[in-house]
Amino acid sequence: MTTDDIELAREAFEQQRWSEAFTRLSDPNVSGSLGFADLERLAQAAHMLGRSRDRQKAGERAYAAALADGDLEHAAWAAFWVGFGHMQYGEIAQGGGWLGRSGGLLQQIGEPTVVEGYLLIPAGLGSLEEGSVAEARDAFEAMGEIARQFRDRDLATISLLGRGDCLIRMGQRREGIELLDEAMLAVASGDVSPVNVGLVYCAAIESYHQVFDLRRAQEWTGALAAWCDAQPDAVPFRGRCMVYRTELMVLHGQWDAAADEVRRARDRLAGPPVEPSLGEADYQQAELDRLRGSFAASAAAYRRAAEHGRRPEPGLALLRLAQGRPVSALATIRRAVNEAADMLTRQRLLGPYVEILVAAGDLESARLAATELGQLAVGADSPLLDAIAAGADGAVRLAGGAHADSLDALRRAWAAWQSIDATYEAARVRVLIAHACRELGDDDAARVRRAFGTQPGAGGAQLTGRELEVLRLLAAGRTNREIAGQLVISERTVDRHVSNVFSKLDVQSRSAATAYAYEHEIV
Repeated sequence: MTTDDIELAREAFEQQRWSEAFTRLSDPNVSGSLGFADLERLAQAAHMLGRSRDRQKAGERAYAAALADGDLEHAAWAAFWVGFGHMQYGEIAQGGGWLGRSGGLLQQIGEPTVVEGYLLIPAGLGSLEEGSVAEARDAFEAMGEIARQFRDRDLATISLLGRGDCLIRMGQRREGIELLDEAMLAVASGDVSPVNVGLVYCAAIESYHQVFDLRRAQEWTGALAAWCDAQPDAVPFRGRCMVYRTELMVLHGQWDAAADEVRRARDRLAGPPVEPSLGEADYQQAELDRLRGSFAASAAAYRRAAEHGRRPEPGLALLRLAQGRPVSALATIRRAVNEAADMLTRQRLLGPYVEILVAAGDLESARLAATELGQLAVGADSPLLDAIAAGADGAVRLAGGAHADSLDALRRAWAAWQSIDATYEAARVRVLIAHACRELGDDDAARVRRAFGTQPGAGGAQLTGRELEVLRLLAAGRTNREIAGQLVISERTVDRHVSNVFSKLDVQSRSAATAYAYEHEIV
């Protein structure tokens, strides 16, 4: 390979043609003579292609090349990234060794370098995992000072990200989101290198999900998807992007599309090596199976999620409730709530906690939990959290016999769910509204239900008995083939029944038909 060939490899790298850059730089005819800079390019190209072992090998060679040249700062830089790579895949001993090697080289240098700031990243993340938020914030703030000193945009953006996460965990939601937005602006402006773009995207989107900021989560998930699509051979973060999209699809009732997306996400994340986000993909699969009534598959997926480091609550507790096991459900969710180490985790659990407490008949505890949830929603500027809190309040009031009072809360919940296009959750609230109306002597809900009968002249959709059976199975998440097998009819006949149901209900999708069925208590 000639000097021209190396220039072509560098050009491919700059233009983010990762496969070409990796192939050219790893060519045996030239690979052995590459210097530190080109070995760094090789390591980054391998990273973008998801070739973690090749990335580590190239990083180790970059370290050795810098050390051979007496360039201790670049050797420390390479050692940091090798160590951080091991940490990302759970190889703590090797990761710690390489990070220690990097720190040792900095001591030899004896002067400030930007690498000191990068070495604060694992320290900050470790403090967050241990629940030491104040220590993590100090680390990320020190990181920001070093970034300003050396004018390093990547490090400055990671500092913003970490500080924003810390502020959110400390209850300063608005200030934290402002810092996350600033970090995302740096990414969108092209100020962050490709190796760190995906990291920033995913961490920020995860934080937006934690604070129920659906609008920002959707906006940046779309941006991450576009960034991934612009680099078709780039692998990292694509699986995590799919997991985020799955969660949004489930919320919006797009269950068939979500099933396809989460399957693709699991295929990407299963490795080797196994990506840390595989547990989250398993959890989303479990949630989807639970909502569709596939309880055995859901339980298995929750177990896989736990094995891959993702706690199965609150989904597992809701599964036990759906299986008719309220005592088991309450024990599971109560333990999770009591063990919640921070406000964000507790906030995510309280809605399901109220639902299970009401089902178990513990209305006093349900009132306390609903009140806490309502207080957390105040000032959060989150329609999603407003919907959960209002729905919990309405459910507790309804169960306690305050039927008139429950209607106001339930109608607010329904409007909030509608505003974010959460058709399934909106339909569940409409069922509670119907119960409240019936208790108050309002026959509207009953009339709506009769509209789905077979009696001529009843008004509304007049579904036949067979069409009602098909709709109930469809709403339970069954495919046309599964419906055919259960009803012992041909798949073509099921297709015809589904088409008739769509026409009579004036809907265009299975999720819309499912929402309709729940809304009018057909299931």
